[in-house]
Amino acid sequence: MPALKAGKSAPPFGLNATDGKSYSLQEALKQGPVLAAFFKVTCPTCQYTFPFLGRLYQQLHSSGVQIWGISQDGLKDSQRFARDYSVAFPILIDDYPYRVSREYRLEYVPSLFLIAPDGSITIESEGFVKRDLLEIQKSLAQALWASGGALFSSKENVPEYKPG
Repeated sequence: MPALKAGKSAPPFGLNATDGKSYSLQEALKQGPVLAAFFKVTCPTCQYTFPFLGRLYQQLHSSGVQIWGISQDGLKDSQRFARDYSVAFPILIDDYPYRVSREYRLEYVPSLFLIAPDGSITIESEGFVKRDLLEIQKSLAQALWASGGALFSSKENVPEYKPG
């Protein structure tokens, strides 16, 4: 069965993060939308995508953006990934048996879900999709009454799509 699609309700969850804190989707949604980005540390497309998510986080951090990386790997590997790819947003751990990933019906990573405060999925994306990242940026900026800068530099050769 394919990953949950836009318009569906996001399954609630709570996970521990690499920073030792516990994160609850239900609690976070009281503060605004959440971008949940599922990944594996060895996934080349995840490695390519996360620096762009980091830019998005840097642009909107002061406005209260909530971006969570959700790792399908253990604590040490996830901490190393965050360090290697300069990830400043929380990395939550969903390692074996991948309870949350299964609830979201993941087939590929990275898989991104923009979840509205009412718990509905407003945008879902699999792999690296430039158009989807721009739409996520626009949606988050509008929801947070913020303005984001350029997500992609004109000097970068960014593909429209990279499969996960």
